[in-house]
Amino acid sequence: MNFNAAAYTPLIESIGAHALPLFLGVLPALMLSVAALWGLAQRYAVPRDNMRLSPSAYLLMRLGLGFGVVVGGALLFAVLAEQLLEPGHAQRMGALDNLLSVAVGRSLPASALQFFAAFTHLADTAWLSLLAAVVAALLISRQRRWLALGWIVAIAGNALLNTALKSIFARTRPVHDNLLYTASGWSFPSGHSSGAVVVYGMLAYVLLRTWPRAQSSRAVSLLIVVVASAIAFTVGCSRVFIQVHYASDVLAGFASGSVWLAVCIGSMETVRHRYGNLVGRV
Repeated sequence: MNFNAAAYTPLIESIGAHALPLFLGVLPALMLSVAALWGLAQRYAVPRDNMRLSPSAYLLMRLGLGFGVVVGGALLFAVLAEQLLEPGHAQRMGALDNLLSVAVGRSLPASALQFFAAFTHLADTAWLSLLAAVVAALLISRQRRWLALGWIVAIAGNALLNTALKSIFARTRPVHDNLLYTASGWSFPSGHSSGAVVVYGMLAYVLLRTWPRAQSSRAVSLLIVVVASAIAFTVGCSRVFIQVHYASDVLAGFASGSVWLAVCIGSMETVRHRYGNLVGRV
């Protein structure tokens, strides 16, 4: 059966015309959701003086949360990948993605475009590489070598994973006429989106593990997690707003980045729990 993209045009154009208000509505909703989930994690998966569960039980709770993220992210990525690889589905997804990209490009105010074109640099390769080097050096200087190793492996591993996935799907980028930002290479999944999730997610993890105020204050730890989530989400949305990625590219980047982040943090928590006495302060 042939896919008629025109039937979806009014809906997609309406979403594109209201893309900025939708973003401004979804962002605080996301931050509230992250805050609520973090509160639940703090209550049930972090050891407290008035709880009698063993450290292993708390570790299993944290790993269970991570496993949920892995499963959910993997399922989302698998659905998007299937849509892209199946010829009939690829035509449908490509047409819808393109309709949304064109509608967003038509409706976004110049000032908003400039903001997102600047904000997206927070996940540029050069900046993330510099951030990775600085944080690793600081961790090593504080004798947190295993934490520094986990930090580097997480960031480098995601870069390699994203490069491999891009070469597998080999999807071309949207065509746009704004001159504020240009990008080359394949489009699916979005490297900026996955990179923002992994780097800022890992940065939050490192701060929670090393900053005394984050360890002593639930409000500070909550702020760290919420800000990291907001940055990653905004970076991903910026890729659609400046028309260098399709919406499905960004969703796939969020999915793959979340899976890799959960795997890395889960692995580091397991090492810290089982071999902390052997490797020192992990």
